[in-house]
Amino acid sequence: MSLVQDTYIETAPPATPVNGNGKTQAASTTTPVASVWTSTQKILFRIAFIFFISIAIPNSAEWYKLVLHIDWTNLHYRDLYDIARFGSGINLFGNKLFGSTLLGYANWIIMLILATAGGFIWTWIVNRRKTARAEYNLLYYWLRVVVRYRAGIGIIGFGFTKLLPVQMPYPSWGVLNTNVGDMTAQKLYWLSIGIVPWYQIFAGVVEVAAGSLLFFRRTTTIGSILLFGALGDIVYVNFAYDGGVHVYSSYFVLLAAFLLVQDVPKIYNLLILERNTVPVNFYPVFNAKWQRFARVGLKAATIFIFLVVLFYLQLVNFWYDPYKQPSVAGVKQLRGNYAVTEFRINNKSIVYNPLDTVRWQEATFEKWSSLTFRINKPTALDLSNGGGDPQRDINRTFELTGVGGGQRVFHYYADTVNNVLYLEDKYKDIPDRRNRAAGVGGDGGTDQNLNSDRNKKKEAKTTKQKDTADKFIPKEAWKNIGNEVAMIDHRAASTRRNREFAEAPKNEKRNRMLLHYETTDGSRVILTGVNENKDSIYVVLDRINRPYALSESSLQAGKY
Repeated sequence: MSLVQDTYIETAPPATPVNGNGKTQAASTTTPVASVWTSTQKILFRIAFIFFISIAIPNSAEWYKLVLHIDWTNLHYRDLYDIARFGSGINLFGNKLFGSTLLGYANWIIMLILATAGGFIWTWIVNRRKTARAEYNLLYYWLRVVVRYRAGIGIIGFGFTKLLPVQMPYPSWGVLNTNVGDMTAQKLYWLSIGIVPWYQIFAGVVEVAAGSLLFFRRTTTIGSILLFGALGDIVYVNFAYDGGVHVYSSYFVLLAAFLLVQDVPKIYNLLILERNTVPVNFYPVFNAKWQRFARVGLKAATIFIFLVVLFYLQLVNFWYDPYKQPSVAGVKQLRGNYAVTEFRINNKSIVYNPLDTVRWQEATFEKWSSLTFRINKPTALDLSNGGGDPQRDINRTFELTGVGGGQRVFHYYADTVNNVLYLEDKYKDIPDRRNRAAGVGGDGGTDQNLNSDRNKKKEAKTTKQKDTADKFIPKEAWKNIGNEVAMIDHRAASTRRNREFAEAPKNEKRNRMLLHYETTDGSRVILTGVNENKDSIYVVLDRINRPYALSESSLQAGKY
């Protein structure tokens, strides 16, 4: 492998000389010159090389284990997404490179300190011998290759969840019925993007375009500018709204800034000083045939996997299994908003009173398998923003995250033969493990999620002590309910989904209700049964037409 060096000095257009006859003569505006690395540039490069290699190449055994266990014949979009979204560097705070707190930046600082020490050690070693100039040019070229492919793959995975809008879903009916003052700033921001999916798509187009441009040397500068601008805005938004992914978005800003460093002087020279500018490029020449084939093959494979395959998998996810919304359709005749016209508890009737802490205020059966109702009693806030990669609907919590004011959300399994709903509270004091793959805490992960592995072990002990079938739903009812893992379109099936359902814990500690429903056409629904406190309840729901000022979007994820 050899190195092609096209080097020019950027100069201002020289004054056009005039000869003795008053005629002008042509003058050259570029002068070839050899590229020389100064001592300071070499030291800075060595530090940068160690730092960016350490954060751009996965060094976690968990990441490699994840890749080895992927079923490439039955993929889920999150399989490829987890390959693109990983954390490296030094893991001192439990969240590796990324996280939802400022400790993610602390890892960067520590890594930079170590890289600085390594850079000076490198300098001490090479000062004992002469180092060829081309070595630095070549190392710098390959470092840029690593950084731009890392940034390109990562931002494409990030961008597809917006291009096919599932990252910020259109609000559910229960959320639309929630008072604005009962939502966190983060929730309000995400909903403000979710109600305008075409804007979310635009953001996805920018991110995917930026990543695609980074795959090619000639378009790297344009891609880096797009990436820096788009993700810089996301960093600020996450700080302003406490969005929880400022560290991960800052990561792409950092990578884009590095790729732009060598172009900033040229851009300044061209746009500000208005001088003729010729770029300086160093490209390796692949002399051997296998080298050329390997380069083209690896590039083509990367583009095919992360642009073609990942797009298809994300499209399937958008259609049939949007990762933040429950995927299983709810009972069709129950769907809608309801007024609670009668409410009894232990055969005692409770009349409507907005200050009552027991009576349901209103209720909603969503398009999917969720029942939402409100009571005048504060509920604990879930700040996770419903991120991660839960496959089971019970663990998809975007409906309740960032929402207070007594809003309750229960997932239900429906025995439509006997008209019985088996309901489980979506909120848990001990959150389920979301996305621990390669040290990433999900999009908008929380401090709770960082400790979820430890909490899950505690919960597993209880499960082992009583390793019996879950008696909440009898076997006869399961025959009528069916297998939840197969309740979505077969095109959305995956080994990942099967695995999570197979590993689902038994006897989870959740609030539960068992309710029998009676209805003819869904205009009136009568619920009778037992609530989470083991009290008998009798609820009469009358459907109401609730017109929203917000017009319903024609582009919503999922088919219900």
